[in-house]
Amino acid sequence: MKYVASTVKTGISFGSALAMVVSYANWHSIPWAIFHGILGWIYVIYYALVH
Repeated sequence: MKYVASTVKTGISFGSALAMVVSYANWHSIPWAIFHGILGWIYVIYYALVH
């Protein structure tokens, strides 16, 4: 169970970081990058589907 919690936490952190990088590269806006970082994987999946 310890490994699952660690993996989930890492995955969420990676998803947030990836969302922020993609958002900033696309919109060049720090507030949008923060917002999309909060959404995390939701924004990454949205971006992959739309673009």
